[in-house]
Amino acid sequence: MISTDTEWFRAEASHEDEVIGESVLPRMFLDSVDRNGSLDAQWFKSGVYDRSLAPDVVPEPPAGEWGSITYDEMGDIVRRLATGFRELGVEHGDRVGIYADTRMEWAQSDLALLTAGATVTTVYTESSAEQVEYLLDDPGATGVVCENGELLDTVASVEDDLDLGFVVVIDEYEGYEDRDDVYTLADVYDLGADAYDADAVDEWVDAIDPADLASLIYTSGTTGRPKGVQLTHANFRSNVNQVRRRFGPRPDRGPDVPTLDTDSRVLSFLPLAHVYERTSGHFVMFASGVTVAYAESTDTVAEDIEAVGPTSANSVPRVYERIFASMREQASGSSVSESIFEWAVGVAREWSRTERPGAVLRAKHAVADRLVYSTVKESMGGNIEMFTSGGGSLSQRLAELFEGMGLPIHEGYGLTETSPVATTNPPEDLRPGTLGPLMVGMEGKLDASVVSADQMEKATGDIGELLLRGPNVTDGYWNRPDATESSFTEADDGGDPWFRTGDIIEATDDGYLVYHDRLKQVLVLDTGKNVAPGPIEDEFATSERIAQAMVLGDNEKFISALFVPDMEAMARWAERNDLDLPDDPEELATDERVVEWIREEVDAVNADLAKHERIKEFRVVGTEWTPDNDLLTPSMKIKRRNVLDRYEHKVEEIYGRDDE
Repeated sequence: MISTDTEWFRAEASHEDEVIGESVLPRMFLDSVDRNGSLDAQWFKSGVYDRSLAPDVVPEPPAGEWGSITYDEMGDIVRRLATGFRELGVEHGDRVGIYADTRMEWAQSDLALLTAGATVTTVYTESSAEQVEYLLDDPGATGVVCENGELLDTVASVEDDLDLGFVVVIDEYEGYEDRDDVYTLADVYDLGADAYDADAVDEWVDAIDPADLASLIYTSGTTGRPKGVQLTHANFRSNVNQVRRRFGPRPDRGPDVPTLDTDSRVLSFLPLAHVYERTSGHFVMFASGVTVAYAESTDTVAEDIEAVGPTSANSVPRVYERIFASMREQASGSSVSESIFEWAVGVAREWSRTERPGAVLRAKHAVADRLVYSTVKESMGGNIEMFTSGGGSLSQRLAELFEGMGLPIHEGYGLTETSPVATTNPPEDLRPGTLGPLMVGMEGKLDASVVSADQMEKATGDIGELLLRGPNVTDGYWNRPDATESSFTEADDGGDPWFRTGDIIEATDDGYLVYHDRLKQVLVLDTGKNVAPGPIEDEFATSERIAQAMVLGDNEKFISALFVPDMEAMARWAERNDLDLPDDPEELATDERVVEWIREEVDAVNADLAKHERIKEFRVVGTEWTPDNDLLTPSMKIKRRNVLDRYEHKVEEIYGRDDE
């Protein structure tokens, strides 16, 4: 069993406050409205959407400026939308989809549907029409809330095979005048305002049992059809409690320890259709009275974070890699030379790794702060106290340099099946390169039987597949008893069964977890040697030359890789060296000068790897991997099978099979 026994963990485990409780999600939100009514609940950027709720329900500030609504105002909207959904026929236990990007109305619709007693099932906006049909048909959705006319068209194209009673569109739309089952969100609000009865709303909430399904969240996955993870009100609520205990204010915490509370402001831009942002950036925040500001899109995060000035934000490793690449690019175009920037990066990492910095390091850090770090922090609004990272492995090197700059990233770990937060680094004892300890109330153990001798040899602590159980762990998958059975072990001690995470994890003596790789992604060379690709790929996270990396070699003689170069850095390199590079992505990927430029970076990484882990051959790819080209999941994980299929010819070249 994995255990943590420190003073701060004992204080966390015993802590209680007004946020922590056992109520269902809508009651949790409405209680927060009662406590925090006059505080800002949501900030939103005007001029982005043709909102149907504006200007009658929500104010519409001048284009490009930010508006806000208070908790009282948000509570009123949620209650009336809940009533409107009931008027449309929503009943306790009905499944209703939300098919929209992250925005204020997503949050309002989610809480309103939960208040009406519905189970919310999520649909990703990147989904094809076929996938949208599956994500609404598999749960038997009786209705769907979609974002705009374009997504309404997608729903209409597949609805003959669905049993939808209504479609609600968040924005104004054109067409469909002959349909009496298509509404704007403003129409739903008006229906609710006309029929509103505060006592009835409370009765709907009181009728919800903690064991009732709150949501079906379909794992985006990298292979196979998505599975609907069943998450109850109790699952989510327990995870809110766990995160609140770890990041909320506590009597044992000093004033210098960052916390999430009513004076916090977060920027939300990850998909609310995924459980990470849904819990960490939505349920936890609204329970705690935090102000949530919604970015216009993932493409505008840099300008939105500067405008909003948040104290925190949740993100995935790929975004932090992009932020770092942007820092380097900005430095190259400023009065700070590239060599000074790289020196400052080195100082930041040294600062992070040093427990008691001496006078020389303190002096260097002060100079680096004045020349580099202060500018970086100001570009992020000047108020960042902490970031959180999940949804994938964060490079230790990247985590160290962010912490050394005064922008600590609290890496955690979880899965959709754990609602999702299973571990995270605490504010009191942040350790870059680790996932932090388990959350209060969770139990974990390591199954070493699935780990190879090579992996055992590399670990300094206990290692194995992580098995979990606790109040935030799902009881299974929607209509998939076979998948449910295979994902849990038999109960071996009279307690609940253990959930198999599928991840190889190492545990330190004091309970901090270290990620190694997905069990199914470990590469087994034909020599029998086992290689985890994730840690090798993480070595390129702070590379100036390589933007994306995928390590290969399963059943092969040696390790290889596919690389996407950092296009901006490559353009600067070409300009400095007066090189005329091809415009065509395919020609660029095979240009000998580009390949040699990448090879220098690969050689530097190889120098720190074991012989059997070194990248012997690689190929360059001239196009970035994104969710739009189906090479990344919506949560920015590499779809390895899709990348292999897309670049099969390059892999065949690497292993000498192109002429067979």
